[in-house]
Amino acid sequence: MQRLILAGISLVAIGVAFVFSGAVGLNKGELKTAFALEDRNPVTHLRWNDSAENFQFAVVSDRTGGHRAGIFAKAVEKLNLMQPAFVLSVGDLIEGGKKTDKQLTAEWKEFDGFVNKLTMPFFYVSGNHDVQAKEAAKVWESKLGRKHYHFVYRNVLFLILDSDDPVGGVGSIGKVQHEYVRKTLADNAGVRWTIVSVHRPLWAVGNGAKNGWIQVEDTLKGRPYTVFAGHLHRYKKYVRNGMNYYQLATTGGSSAVRGPEFAEVDHFTWVTMKPDGPVLANILIDSVHSENFQQTKTIESGVATAKRLKTYPVNGQAFFEGVPMVGATITFTSDKGPAKGANAIGKVEADGSFLLTTYKAFDGAPAGEYQVAFSWPASGLPTKYATAAKSGLSAIVRSEPTDVVLELKK
Repeated sequence: MQRLILAGISLVAIGVAFVFSGAVGLNKGELKTAFALEDRNPVTHLRWNDSAENFQFAVVSDRTGGHRAGIFAKAVEKLNLMQPAFVLSVGDLIEGGKKTDKQLTAEWKEFDGFVNKLTMPFFYVSGNHDVQAKEAAKVWESKLGRKHYHFVYRNVLFLILDSDDPVGGVGSIGKVQHEYVRKTLADNAGVRWTIVSVHRPLWAVGNGAKNGWIQVEDTLKGRPYTVFAGHLHRYKKYVRNGMNYYQLATTGGSSAVRGPEFAEVDHFTWVTMKPDGPVLANILIDSVHSENFQQTKTIESGVATAKRLKTYPVNGQAFFEGVPMVGATITFTSDKGPAKGANAIGKVEADGSFLLTTYKAFDGAPAGEYQVAFSWPASGLPTKYATAAKSGLSAIVRSEPTDVVLELKK
């Protein structure tokens, strides 16, 4: 038996057809590993998945808009188990809004109490809840300073943008940021990849033509990059200009949490940077456990839900010209009576059935009268059905389990 020592070079053992490549970045004389090489070997290959360019970071999503108790704090504990190099956010970290300095400071103190438990850096990104109101923006500035910035880690540029630019306006990026983006990219022309984090998916609004996003994209052209956003509390992947854009779901923010099928989950995104770009894995918070499966207990309180209307189960069916409307999204909207302001949504299954959700997964809808609309792309469905006020469809939800059958015609 012959013992092969890998030390940053490729070796061929006499009489054996194994060729092992050494690792990138080893110091001269440093041992990579030792492997007993025989005629037959219990290993597929020794191309170690530990390039010096590899690293992992995590991205957390929206916590607010009516955050739920214990979720974000639990995510922090799980991230400490996973041990990324650092954690990046996509904004909406506190409920924020038009509040007093004292109230806003208290919200930041609570949030900081969670992220300060991380054993790795946490990078703040501003969301509309954090900075849209002038009161909230003032507290952000006094506490955290700038809202757009960048850093470089292992030759990867991380570009953080503010999608509620005080110069460009709410839901936009203005001239000051455009100039910052231009200069930052020019100063970092040699990086191997660029990661952009911005709260609002600005490209999804009018293709970004009027909110400043197109100008950002124009500046990014010619380099490999990936974009992360949040805001809408539902996961979605876009491909623009050949590059991947990710709209994350929630990390404790308001959500019915109907599950992966509905793109409504509490998660963080695990990113492994490789020499040829990032590899993503979305990890559900409740899927991460400690070595002894001990349950994480937190003191994070949620937003009160006492004002919510009582809901009742709704089991429905939807057909278009007698055919089940598979994959269609149905929306119940009430503009009068005791359910005024309520909105319930559902997704039509293969047999035409659907279950409605208002506040939490499949809880039904408050009792009352509703107008109904459908979203069913590439189906040939008449456009009138896309708007509740024009669809001509209505339904009544009673104070008991309700069955609804909707028959749509051309």
